[in-house]
Amino acid sequence: MSKRHYSVWFLIALLFFTALPLTAENKKDDVNDIGNRKVAHRSIISEEKEVAIGKQYADQIDHSAKLIKDPVVNEYVNRLAQNLARNSDAKVPISVKVIDDPTINAITLPGGFIYLDSGTILAANEEAQVAGVLAHEIAHVAARHWASEMTKRTLLQYAMIPLMFTPMSLGAYYGLNAAMSGIPIAFLKFSRNDEAEADFLGLQYMFKAGYDPNAYVAFFGKVLNEERSSPGSVASIFSDHPPTPDRIIKCEEEIKGILPNRPEYLVNTSEFNDVKGRLETLLTVHRNNKNQSGPTLERRQPSETAGTPPPSNPQGQDSGDQPPVLRRKD
Repeated sequence: MSKRHYSVWFLIALLFFTALPLTAENKKDDVNDIGNRKVAHRSIISEEKEVAIGKQYADQIDHSAKLIKDPVVNEYVNRLAQNLARNSDAKVPISVKVIDDPTINAITLPGGFIYLDSGTILAANEEAQVAGVLAHEIAHVAARHWASEMTKRTLLQYAMIPLMFTPMSLGAYYGLNAAMSGIPIAFLKFSRNDEAEADFLGLQYMFKAGYDPNAYVAFFGKVLNEERSSPGSVASIFSDHPPTPDRIIKCEEEIKGILPNRPEYLVNTSEFNDVKGRLETLLTVHRNNKNQSGPTLERRQPSETAGTPPPSNPQGQDSGDQPPVLRRKD
């Protein structure tokens, strides 16, 4: 077998290997075993390295993005995320920060660093909808989708080394090179399969934490309406992998098929309403302060006759706004 054919088969085998979870016998649909099962995909990147890389990217976002600094909002969102994380398969700490941005969006960096746009909170009608978005992002962390994708790219580069010594057209070589380096590593988009798996796991994490998983599907519908009414208003979490009717139907099937019946769910809390109202007030005050102009200086209108001094006031009466005049002695 030629080196080229060997490399192709080697590449296929490695990619198939890394696409599998750590144990083939593990059942990802057993909600009673959440936290004990292994849903993470195989990776040559250690969890410690993944967290370190994520910290570097998080530092970049912290210095470039406009973050919500309000302690009440941040404490509430992180407490919500920690409750979901405790009821998930994630093996690394989860941290969430809120970005001052009106779009409906959330991004997950390597190692458990999640950023949620303020527009996502304001668009939600209830706490369970925000919990659904966070559960989806935590699922990306638990499955280690970023590390798995980076492993595939690294193995792809190694597998291409023998091809560099195999005769091929110049165009083909540059095409392979572009394919390996075309996407920025910091904001690598997840594949459709990864998004589907994050939906699948996120619904389970919502259920385990006590939230109604149907709220996540309802938020999908809200996002669709938002995108129809204002095209471009929905950012990467949904626009790259939009909540198509097929995806919504799939989530509904998974809710009915794998989640046990529960007599009651947590849907909303008064605290969510308070935090949402607080966030709205903070953003409104900030916008008003930004639109207000600073103090201005008004020019005094010139006298009708240039060079004519203002009338004297011998009786000592108030001369209004006229400045004092210094007269030269004759």
